[in-house]
Amino acid sequence: MVLITEELIRKKSEHNERLISTLEEISLHQEDIEVIEHIQNWCRDLKILLLQSNLIARLENLHKLKRLEYLNVAINNIERVENLEGCESLSKLDLTLNFIGELTSVESLCGNHNLRELVLIGNPCVDYPHYRDYVVATLTQLTSLDCVEITPSERLQALRQLPKNRSIIVQKQTDQAIERDEQRYRVAEQQSALAERCAGIEDEEERIKCFWQAKSEHCPEIRTEIARQHRLGRERHETKSPLDPPKQQCNLFAPCGRPYNLNQAKLPFNFQDEADHYLLQLEVYRHMDTSLIDVDIQTMYTRVTVKKKIFQIAYSEEVKPDESTVQRSQITGHLMVRLKKLKVNELLIVKKPAKSPAPSEAGKNHGKPEEALRGVVDISNICEPDDLPDLI
Repeated sequence: MVLITEELIRKKSEHNERLISTLEEISLHQEDIEVIEHIQNWCRDLKILLLQSNLIARLENLHKLKRLEYLNVAINNIERVENLEGCESLSKLDLTLNFIGELTSVESLCGNHNLRELVLIGNPCVDYPHYRDYVVATLTQLTSLDCVEITPSERLQALRQLPKNRSIIVQKQTDQAIERDEQRYRVAEQQSALAERCAGIEDEEERIKCFWQAKSEHCPEIRTEIARQHRLGRERHETKSPLDPPKQQCNLFAPCGRPYNLNQAKLPFNFQDEADHYLLQLEVYRHMDTSLIDVDIQTMYTRVTVKKKIFQIAYSEEVKPDESTVQRSQITGHLMVRLKKLKVNELLIVKKPAKSPAPSEAGKNHGKPEEALRGVVDISNICEPDDLPDLI
């Protein structure tokens, strides 16, 4: 069974820089999910939730999503409508191609006053007599059913026939429930017999062929078993052969031991070389959780891992890792790394010019000839030569 994990939610929220607390839309389709869980606690601001093409058997754990406007659970194993009363903002509900036979369960949606669109195409209940009239009269807030607009005259006529139509619906769904119980028992026996037949086949290819050629019914149990077989098939194909070449590793160092400069995350950065320190400014995603960033400062290089992607920069002088600092801006989210140098680079120290000597002392020499050359040259007394040509 595939579970809804935090890693799965973050993976599907790349458009929100993997930040799930402010997520407004998420698509978890085709993940073989069987149980809805955790979403209402991690993503309270969700407005759109897409769960189509999974193996969900029950609508549950959604009552905290007060801002949810669109819920798509098409192509699942749902057999009744329930537990959506807390979704106060729900305006569209898509239940296409499920196994809903208990049509009266839609009465649980009467309190969802913002519900405007409901889709039940492909469910057993749509074959009941007066199905549309019953739903239109029961959910008076709807403006569209199965993608067909509801007219005022249609609703008035359906309201007049509601008591009569409801009694017919109750009888039909009771008959369907009995058939469903018989189907569960019948399918369980078929699956048991198929498992015994496949167990007697030694060749794996023949065993797989036997399963896919067996006759089956359209029901939740068969859909779940088919998904399991698909998953096993993917795992078999993904199994690596010992003859396959190993996956190429990212080289962080040259053969001589010198660290490479890498930027796998392709993040903009600025690196400054000062007299007594290096300053690295890395433009990390603003809304990214700090727990997803790892900084490793070494004497000759600094490595920053952002969402499992490596940024590495080498420098020419050794630094003191224990005296270096790492900070992150609360406004821009940028990472500031200050690397204290082991030795001060005197070539980068800007010295202040010496005070200009007085004109009377400029030509004096106190026994040291080289001192006469020091100081500032006064160019105000320099005369232009007579033969200097004009500028062109």
